[in-house]
Amino acid sequence: MAESLAPTEVPLVGDFSQPTTDSALSGVRVGVITFPGTLDDRDAARAVTLAGGTAVPLWHDSTDLQDVDAVVVPGGFSYGDYLRAGAIAAKAPIMEKVIEAANSDAALPVLGICNGFQVLTETHLLPGSMIKNDHRKFICRDQVLRIDNNETAWTSDFEKGQEIVVPLKNQDGQYVADAETLEELEAEGRVVFRYVGVNPNGSRNDIAGIANKRGNVVGLMPHPEHAVEPGFGPDSSGSGDVALRGGADGLGVFTSVLNKLVSAR
Repeated sequence: MAESLAPTEVPLVGDFSQPTTDSALSGVRVGVITFPGTLDDRDAARAVTLAGGTAVPLWHDSTDLQDVDAVVVPGGFSYGDYLRAGAIAAKAPIMEKVIEAANSDAALPVLGICNGFQVLTETHLLPGSMIKNDHRKFICRDQVLRIDNNETAWTSDFEKGQEIVVPLKNQDGQYVADAETLEELEAEGRVVFRYVGVNPNGSRNDIAGIANKRGNVVGLMPHPEHAVEPGFGPDSSGSGDVALRGGADGLGVFTSVLNKLVSAR
């Protein structure tokens, strides 16, 4: 067995240190839901923590949102994608409370990532639907996205038109909607994230993510929670070259909601 080395003895390729976060952000509680088949709940919780907030685990069969200030519906294959991706999870008791809170006067911020995006369309918190990729294959790659709307609860720390790089992994990632809905989304500026360079799944209008009318509910297929920690993210970034696996462009999604909620207090 190889001898263990102290961290100071390991030759690091890049600087993987984390910036100091604002202590005021730690008071923001962000719930992360777990369904049977969820895969990325711990990743989402870590992203919240790295952004400076407090991650709160929420169970699919509960009706208690535990006084959270925002909710993340994470990626995975809830209920094995049986019936239709996200369809069963959309009927979970916890989602009844999420729908109620998102539509309330308080406008609870809700983020759906990949399978979470599918769940949000199934609950009709977001319009349209997700179907099989046009090439009928599972895809996993680092994807360039453009921020087309930086006025939502989850994108306010970005510049409009800014490009970021985050991982993408899905097989039911093709966003579809009727012509009237697509026209409405475009006219109202509700396309939040758009694929750049290549459309990986045939999504209409290169749409990678959208928002509801109030901008508190956002869904996207790529995974910002997998691009939050230098040393464990993509090998590239929208801001230029980065150290080995140093891309952390996705962190802004989570700092956005924390800063938005703190500034509103």
